[in-house]
Amino acid sequence: MVSLVQSNYRGMGSGVAVSGLGFVLQDRGEMFDLTPGRANTYAPKKRPFHTIIPCLLTKGGEPWVAFALMGGAMQPQGHAQIIINLVDFGLDLQAAGDAARIYHEGSSEPTGERMTNGGRVLLESGYDWEVVRGLLRRGHVVGWNDGEYGGYQAVMRDAQHGTWLGASESRKDGLALGY
Repeated sequence: MVSLVQSNYRGMGSGVAVSGLGFVLQDRGEMFDLTPGRANTYAPKKRPFHTIIPCLLTKGGEPWVAFALMGGAMQPQGHAQIIINLVDFGLDLQAAGDAARIYHEGSSEPTGERMTNGGRVLLESGYDWEVVRGLLRRGHVVGWNDGEYGGYQAVMRDAQHGTWLGASESRKDGLALGY
């Protein structure tokens, strides 16, 4: 079972194509900071904050679900939502990825920018208006967005039946495939 995220970052990565080879170089170091003393300062033995976060869940000490949710800053938020959908809400593998998502924008950044206004909570279509009203009553700035909710694919091992399940959502290209 493998969870793999391929990313060039920022669409076409660095924009630098290797002459005659047909691919562009990635730029995953973009979030490094050159200002000494910051969390993402470029220095030996440090790792940049970035969002290539393939996930492997275990159950009873055995591999259970391998998944990834791509999409920049949505990745850690989406990963948490997928796990909540699977574990807390008991959704099946496909439904866990298809469920409406929440995206918070405007957070502090590892390069030193600080959130000053609480940011915005963006809701994908599918949330009940009572949920929206509840967020507003709690002081959240709520908005909507057609994109930025990530793209999810997953594989699950059903140990009880000795089978595998796959899921791929409709927000992005992809498919669940096994052999």
